[in-house]
Amino acid sequence: MEIKECDTLLTDNGIASVPMMPERPPVKLEDIPVGARFSDPEIATKIAADTSFGLVACSQVMGQSIREDIRALFAKYHLTKTALGVRILELSKEKGWLIPPPLQVKRPETANA
Repeated sequence: MEIKECDTLLTDNGIASVPMMPERPPVKLEDIPVGARFSDPEIATKIAADTSFGLVACSQVMGQSIREDIRALFAKYHLTKTALGVRILELSKEKGWLIPPPLQVKRPETANA
């Protein structure tokens, strides 16, 4: 949806949009070797990272744009990506994919004599 809206916006303003890459051919899960498959936690991490990069990009466009309609459009995208990020975090916690780092234990400082 976002890509189509941006392409329409570019076309309406006389700017040619970037050509799309061709779709990948369909494949069955059994055809992918076990060592080449991505695990669910890896996929969730990649989606979360891409979503956070999208949030940053939307924020940059909103901050640099001089047109109100463009700012509003990317504010809408930002809100959508924020909701997606929350859902990814909830799902990662629910499925046990999020592994928190070990707690830092404070140790008493030793006095140097």
